[in-house]
Amino acid sequence: MAKRKTLEMEPGSGNVFADLGLADPGEHLIKAGLVVKIDRTIRRRRLTQTAAAQLMGIDQPKVSAMLGGQFRGYSVERLMRFLVALGHDVEIVVKPGRRGSAELRVA
Repeated sequence: MAKRKTLEMEPGSGNVFADLGLADPGEHLIKAGLVVKIDRTIRRRRLTQTAAAQLMGIDQPKVSAMLGGQFRGYSVERLMRFLVALGHDVEIVVKPGRRGSAELRVA
């Protein structure tokens, strides 16, 4: 019987972009969160990518690429504007951090 290799596990930081060593991992995480919201909205409203693209003011291939994970070329502000175009209110809340650790997040 073949001997199984033991996989080594390393705990993640909670931010896959930081774990991968990318520059500006916090910004990437925020963008990813916004893209998830965009994707869920498109699905919930049962929009085609073409219809979503028209609402957001971009073309369908860009929607497809963005939902496929290629969103580096979009600013956080532009992704928030896409959510507004899809019928969401976007609210930025600033409050004191918990026990001295401040963070950016998409709720």
